[in-house]
Amino acid sequence: MPSSPFAAWLRDHATPLTHLDPEAPLDDLEPLRDLIGTARVVAVGENSHFIDEFSAMRQRILRFLVERCGFTVLAFEFGFSEGHALDAWAQGEGADEDLSAHLASTIPVGVGEPLRWMRRYNRTAARPVRFAGVDIPAAGGSLLPVLAPVADYLREIDPEVLPAVKEAMRIAESFAGPSASAAAPRWARLDAAEQDALSALLSRLLIRFRSVEPLYVSRGDQRQYDIAMRRLEVACHADYSFRAMADLFAGRGLTADPSARDQSMAASLRWHLEQLGPETRVVLAAHNAHILKSPISFGGHLTALPMGQYLHNSLGEEYFALGLTSTAGHTADMQPDEAAPFGFTVENTTLEQPEPGSIEAAFADAGLGFSLADLRQAGPQTPGATHPDRTRLQSAYLHIPVLDAFDAVLNTGTSTVATNALG
Repeated sequence: MPSSPFAAWLRDHATPLTHLDPEAPLDDLEPLRDLIGTARVVAVGENSHFIDEFSAMRQRILRFLVERCGFTVLAFEFGFSEGHALDAWAQGEGADEDLSAHLASTIPVGVGEPLRWMRRYNRTAARPVRFAGVDIPAAGGSLLPVLAPVADYLREIDPEVLPAVKEAMRIAESFAGPSASAAAPRWARLDAAEQDALSALLSRLLIRFRSVEPLYVSRGDQRQYDIAMRRLEVACHADYSFRAMADLFAGRGLTADPSARDQSMAASLRWHLEQLGPETRVVLAAHNAHILKSPISFGGHLTALPMGQYLHNSLGEEYFALGLTSTAGHTADMQPDEAAPFGFTVENTTLEQPEPGSIEAAFADAGLGFSLADLRQAGPQTPGATHPDRTRLQSAYLHIPVLDAFDAVLNTGTSTVATNALG
């Protein structure tokens, strides 16, 4: 018998699931239909990147929401700018094998297989599924994926300011890397004058873009302008993030300063919603730490406001956060290593027994393995019960009010580190 009232409630109300195989029948996911209701954005998380079971479940959920619930977009924790080429590929542009080239320099966070499924699905679909990147470029590692297309745009629309973009690109190239882990130390070693010059250039470009929109649109079109403008906004947030992370690691960071990345991700998701129209429904794949609806604190200090909090604030009940976790197995701990290809290494770490007070401990106490729980029903039905106040973050724990942070949690039971996890 469960030792806590919450675990007892969880045992009686969680829905057992059957299949992990992305190609398996979808009937066991039917309870998810009622859980999400009329949500326009369903965020599907994972407590660690590079986990086979989480990737498989996100693919199954994508299939279910597209095939049975009419969802039309897969948004991913992937660069906003780089995502446009992946969307074109998913719509049928180029050859099947071109995807490998598109993803060659990116961290393997599981975007490849969903894209391959989308391309196959779109060949015969009455309404093709779109792909949307929402993140800052190169996982926070480089401004070049946004600045290069902005330079191409200005070459045709406003060549007078092209030298400013080229100077920003020169500085950005001096510290560019494939991720924030690789680029942040290089940015910190730049002269302060170079750091400040880059920020000033981007700020001036942003203000000019906003100030002369009618001129730019008259020389091109609104769609071109909107994409270039959003790329520049993302560049400014990415630049801010370099400084925010450097200050955080140096022990002088401002409260919640790393929120710049998550606010940008939320704004990019809303941008896609506006561009694609009111009938758009989005499956959003990102880390649990990005999709949750509650602030993130470490050591009692407010660290960041996550993307999910911004989306919940703006979309209300139209945003649904589904966290993915496990009670046993292994996880992928990421260790900073400037010499590694992506600026970090991945350690295949055995998970200990779930920590008391965690949602994982509640699943274990309830004797539940592979299952889905609607947490929105738990609070009213378990008055006075002690509710989970933490959830796994790789092999550590993120201390948050779990019932406020997620609408539902899916426990895969076990987790396995992917064989292609950077090694």
